[in-house]
Amino acid sequence: MTDVVALWDVALSDGIHKVKFEHGTTTGKRVIMIDGKEAFRRNWMFKLVGMETFHIGKHRGVIHIQAVTGFSYEYILEIDGKSLKQFIKHRAKTAKVWTPIIQGEGHRIVFEKDSMDVWCDGEVLDTAGEFVDDGTEIHFVVGGKSCYIKAVSSGNRREGIVHSLLIDDQEVLEAVE
Repeated sequence: MTDVVALWDVALSDGIHKVKFEHGTTTGKRVIMIDGKEAFRRNWMFKLVGMETFHIGKHRGVIHIQAVTGFSYEYILEIDGKSLKQFIKHRAKTAKVWTPIIQGEGHRIVFEKDSMDVWCDGEVLDTAGEFVDDGTEIHFVVGGKSCYIKAVSSGNRREGIVHSLLIDDQEVLEAVE
C-alpha cells in the first residue's frame, strides 16, 4: 500500500516531469518519486511536518508539509524558491514552447529566452544565429526539417520581442502548458 498524497507536473526545458510524493502520516515515511524513479526516501520520522529538498535536473525542489487540522496535511511544491504557480508564471515569460508534428512524429521544442538555448525532446540543439532585416533568426534542424525561431519587435514596449517557430517557412502555433 502506498501513501501517495500529492502529484505534480513540472514543465522544464528538458521535458514535463511527474513528481509524486508519499507521506505516511502514521510512520512519518516520506518518498519523492520523479518520473517514476525514487529521488528521496526517509522512513520512520517522528516529526510529521517540515520540508524535503530534492533536485529535478538543475532545478531545486522543496515540498513543504504543513498540518491543517487534526490529522490532515497540506503539501506545497516549490521550484527554485517559487511556488509551483509562480514558477509556471515565470516560465511563461522566460521560455516559449511548441509541440509540432514533424514527419509523423511529435516533438517538444523549447526556446529559453534568457540563455538563448533551443531544446528538442530533452536535448539542447546545435543552433546558428543570424541577424536579418526585421530581427534575428536561430536556425536548427529537427527530424531532417529546417527550422528557425524568428525574433522581431512587437512595436509595443509591454509585449517586447515576439518569438515564432517556423518549420519549412510555415509558422507553428505556440503550445499552452
